[in-house]
Amino acid sequence: MKIAVVGCGAVGSYYGALLRRAGEEVHFLLRSDYSVVRQSGVHIQSPRGDFTAHPRAAAGPEEIGPSDLVVIALKTTANAAFPRLLPPLVGPHTGLLTLQNGLGNEEQLAQLFPGHRIFGGLCFVCVNRIAPGVIQHLDHGLIMMGELGRPPTPQLREVVARFQRAEIVCRVADDLARAHWEKLVWNIPFNGLGVASAAGDAALDGGHAPRAAAQPCRTTDRLLDGGLWEARVRALMLEVIAVAHALGHHLDAALVETMIRRTRTMGPYKPSTVLDFEHGRPLELESLFLAPQRQAQIAGVRTPHLTALCRCLRRLDGATPAAR
Repeated sequence: MKIAVVGCGAVGSYYGALLRRAGEEVHFLLRSDYSVVRQSGVHIQSPRGDFTAHPRAAAGPEEIGPSDLVVIALKTTANAAFPRLLPPLVGPHTGLLTLQNGLGNEEQLAQLFPGHRIFGGLCFVCVNRIAPGVIQHLDHGLIMMGELGRPPTPQLREVVARFQRAEIVCRVADDLARAHWEKLVWNIPFNGLGVASAAGDAALDGGHAPRAAAQPCRTTDRLLDGGLWEARVRALMLEVIAVAHALGHHLDAALVETMIRRTRTMGPYKPSTVLDFEHGRPLELESLFLAPQRQAQIAGVRTPHLTALCRCLRRLDGATPAAR
């Protein structure tokens, strides 16, 4: 299978390297890491074993051409580049798989490529890009994969099987929309509160969120502090579950304890939104926070904690942390 990976940061490079190691024909569309990956490959550091993979490096999509599968791991803040980056990679039978955060990504792809198979993958993985061409895998790695607007098809199951043969824990999601909300139960509190914590303990109290960062962002272990921040984590999780229920997606409330237990094994982990904030990059506000908030309003579900978080993140987006 000819696979093009668009967005070769931590997530795209990690899964792309595993697919290449398994023998797939993998092409990386690269910018800043192009020369490094072309010369030396991608180095994966992992408790499951270090390895180096050598995907084919390309500086432009035309160098790759039509592929069997396009794997999209761009930040959602870069989705405006879809019409420029993706058409040269898409032929009559190409499937598109987005491994992006939040809501709305599959729908954007479906509008751009009507009639094509659009897959969504929800990645439960701790992974960071620590240097050009160097990816550090810390924990987990599961992908829940579903298809937009329909139950699982043979085409989806073939993609899942390819990932499984690459030693990626990959499972079929019978309902992609439900799987998105399950992922948001983790993403919204840990990504959002990690950034909001930089504005101080009172960042989410009252109606006035600070405009600037005052202290370092809290890692996942410091959010699970047994006090105020952990209470906020739990409250946000329950709000997300309530919205999902109102939209017809049953999520068990026990998911809160399951996710918190798994998060404690990660140690002092910084989710992607925290890293974006610390490096002065735009935050994935729309897909991760604002779209779910609008869905809550449409469903008539009160979400005071999510509303306060969105207000705080809007004010902090673009701010330069005072402490790293």
